[in-house]
Amino acid sequence: MPTTLDIRSGLYYDSVALMQVSAQVKATEGVDTALIGMGTELNVGLMREAGFDIPDSAAPNDLIIAISASDDAALTSGLAAVDEAFTRIAETATRSLGATGAEQPPLTVESAVERTGSNLVVVSVPGDYAGIETIAALDSGNSVLLFSDNVDVDTEVALKRRATEADLIVMGPDCGTAIVAGAGLGFANEIKPGRIGIVAASGTGAQQVSTLLDAAGAGISQLIGTGGRDLTHDVGGLSAKQALRALAGDEDTDHVVVVSKPADAAVVAEIEVLAADLGIGVSWAVLGPDSTDLTASVEAALDSCGFDVPTWPTWGTTGTTEDLKQGPLVGLFCGGTMADEAMLIAAETLGPITSNIPIGGADKISGPELPMSAHTVIDFGDDGMTQGRAHPMIDPSLRLEAIAEAGGSAGVLLLDLVLGHGAHAAPAEGLAEAISAARSTATQAGRELPVIVSLIGTQADPQDFSATVASLVEAGAEVYVSNAQATRRAVSFIAPLNQPQRDSTSVDDAQSGLNNSGTEGLPARPDLPPTRQRLKRTLQRTLRQR
Repeated sequence: MPTTLDIRSGLYYDSVALMQVSAQVKATEGVDTALIGMGTELNVGLMREAGFDIPDSAAPNDLIIAISASDDAALTSGLAAVDEAFTRIAETATRSLGATGAEQPPLTVESAVERTGSNLVVVSVPGDYAGIETIAALDSGNSVLLFSDNVDVDTEVALKRRATEADLIVMGPDCGTAIVAGAGLGFANEIKPGRIGIVAASGTGAQQVSTLLDAAGAGISQLIGTGGRDLTHDVGGLSAKQALRALAGDEDTDHVVVVSKPADAAVVAEIEVLAADLGIGVSWAVLGPDSTDLTASVEAALDSCGFDVPTWPTWGTTGTTEDLKQGPLVGLFCGGTMADEAMLIAAETLGPITSNIPIGGADKISGPELPMSAHTVIDFGDDGMTQGRAHPMIDPSLRLEAIAEAGGSAGVLLLDLVLGHGAHAAPAEGLAEAISAARSTATQAGRELPVIVSLIGTQADPQDFSATVASLVEAGAEVYVSNAQATRRAVSFIAPLNQPQRDSTSVDDAQSGLNNSGTEGLPARPDLPPTRQRLKRTLQRTLRQR
């Protein structure tokens, strides 16, 4: 099998861009492996495990391109795909610099800030260097979206305390979703403008909440990510508190929804006290064994803000609940929060759910291999599943293989699909093919395989929401905008529940009768104490790409 290894010194690209390049190259016919990343210790180790001879001289500032293919022609095509992908990146950068592209790009955070007059910096570098770049941004008077992961807790706390003292905010580390001043950062959906702000310690959880608010016609004002550890005891909600202060001073925000996986009770209490002091209403969308699901939390927020709660739209039909108890529930997810929510809901009826990210003392598995009889949920976006490959929202190939194979054992198949900027540009075709393959395998074995999909997205997302729905329904899936409702529907095939009969509807039907302005129906905002100016400016300035 022919291979190639190219090390380019002095070139740096952020991890999101390199994940997308790797996915594009791997999609080239005949390419078996495409590992394209910076020469960090982790990436070098993964490339060596894949059989590439990476020299010891490779450094974190080196761009490494490692490709293997079935033959020389495929390898040549793969290399051409690499050049094409990086050409597109260069063209995008040139457009952001102006029509001529003659201006030298800034080489440091400080020079970029000086040139642009920015107020928010996105940091996406290897975790070992993330703290240094974040401090440079903070000291230049900028808030930070810290996309980088592998930042230790002590560094996170130090950065967030430094930001608070400077009247700024650090969103992250490992913050993959934000919508600030109307601009989506990381993985973000196109959401209608409204007057409900979101503070989120969960990326896909924030996407679920924001897309439901969009479907209800309420929209959002801002979506501020905090990083997944922010509401833990160790971090103490430092970024959530700063986000709440910023939103309390934002003229476009009247109410805030806080989204998180299980949070520390004392931290939650502190945030509630702060919200009362700031005079802004807060609703909670926090997952946990004793909490409501995200959809119910959104419905409570809508009700408290004076919006009607819609009938969430669904499409398609897949079998009946009669005599379909011939196999286990199998959930194969891209979004970790969607997987957590599904397990919490399913466990209420089915008992502990086996998983690579188990909760409640359930059995743990590793890798995508499915137990033959246990109810199982796999998060393909977990760190253990993404080593050496892009996140499944960008490169869904591993999950698609598992979906196609699940038809041999699953009694019901539960999936999510997350749309939006940063995600795969056209995920519907591949997912529909995998669903069809799974259902065909079950049919050949004399079984019917119900397939339920929660579709996290909006009509304005770049992947064409309506066409995506049509593809999935044609493949035989039922499609829901609510992950909680999708999960309960899937569970009903295994253990029928006393649920009201649902009616398929459309987004337009679901929004009929709603106040769609996104502004009326909310209670008037109380007089707020003056906020500090840097935080306020972070949410008001138009973002520029450099």
